[in-house]
Amino acid sequence: MSGREGGKKKPLKQPKKDGKEMDDEDMAFKQKQKEQQKAMEAAKQKAAKGGPLVTGGIKKSGKK
Repeated sequence: MSGREGGKKKPLKQPKKDGKEMDDEDMAFKQKQKEQQKAMEAAKQKAAKGGPLVTGGIKKSGKK
């Protein structure tokens, strides 16, 4: 009697899938994602410089 009898059996390993070929739509989607990522990085750097994002608005005084 081995220690593994009666327990769940490990599933057989699945063969690796081949890398799928990319068509024009996939290439356009990847390019769009890269551009969005670059825009987000630029916005982060601009925001990191400091300063208020929105100025103005109604200010309430402490007096009543």
